[in-house]
Amino acid sequence: MSTLFEPVRLGRYDLPNRLVMAPMTRSRANADGAPGDLATEYYAQRASVGLIVTEGTQPSSDGQGYMTTPGIYTPGHVAAWRPITDAVHAKGGHIFIQLMHAGRMSHPDNTPHHRQGVAPSAIAPGAQMFTPTGPQDAPTPRALSTDEVAQTVADFAHAARSAIQAGADGVEIHGANAYLIQQFFAPSANQRTDRYGGSIENRARFAIEVATAIAEAIGADRTSIRLSPGTALWGIDEGPDGPELYRYLVGELDKLGLAYLHIMDQGNDALLADIRRLWKGTLIINRPGRARDAIGTDIASGLADLEAYGQMILANPDFIERLKIGAPFHEADRMTFFGGTEKGYTDYPVMAA
Repeated sequence: MSTLFEPVRLGRYDLPNRLVMAPMTRSRANADGAPGDLATEYYAQRASVGLIVTEGTQPSSDGQGYMTTPGIYTPGHVAAWRPITDAVHAKGGHIFIQLMHAGRMSHPDNTPHHRQGVAPSAIAPGAQMFTPTGPQDAPTPRALSTDEVAQTVADFAHAARSAIQAGADGVEIHGANAYLIQQFFAPSANQRTDRYGGSIENRARFAIEVATAIAEAIGADRTSIRLSPGTALWGIDEGPDGPELYRYLVGELDKLGLAYLHIMDQGNDALLADIRRLWKGTLIINRPGRARDAIGTDIASGLADLEAYGQMILANPDFIERLKIGAPFHEADRMTFFGGTEKGYTDYPVMAA
């Protein structure tokens, strides 16, 4: 039986434990998409986990959805991420940059070029977004042409190469939470009639092409993907064949030999069991809201190789040490999740030595 604190092989890396910091948007980047001044301290504080997955980081100017989120597609972004990766490595940690294209979950007021968002089809999500002038409806996006889909795949590959240049150990493709890749999965967001719409195989094609292009660019053992089967946010409805799409997708992704698959569980135990069976590589499971006394249960049962946690690690930079000795956890301050200063970011206290 594997335990939380056993080392584990992940891609080309040996991790000291099986606990992962889940990606969390913090909206503290600079206007040019460079990580903010406190980001180095923030990530280095949490480097004792086996793996850090960063906040969602846009692979292009079209990929930005929210205010003050970081990018990884310009030389300036590469230079700004380098102190962060160096600081994590100096603490003995490992860090993957998550590549997140928001697709239709975007607003022109939040992006550097102020253009209309892009998506599989010109269908608005029916949701509001926070902008510099307050909440606004996310507008109807522009449908990507077939050639632009190919360019978006290339943008992901370029961002992955940039992440490695910035010192990251690898990248995680954000294929979850109603953003661009999941928008391709869902008939409610994807009504295309080309090779990217209609059948299960067509709706899964974009995700597979992105993973393949990144694996070819930086190595499959530094490439990973996060999925959230069944997520129904912001107008996303994967339809009755949604579970079958994920069975097909996971089987195809498994052929690539990626570093890991990261599943954000939505409560479909049968599908999760099938994913475990289909995925021969390393599996990370994130169960939002998991109670403290359930930490480690998926590893102990063999369902997961690693477990990911968000708010617990956010509020407890010394999460590993507290977990080992049974020390109490701080609660995360929800009012400081997005934007702001060091409050709720780098000022959570650690235990005395």
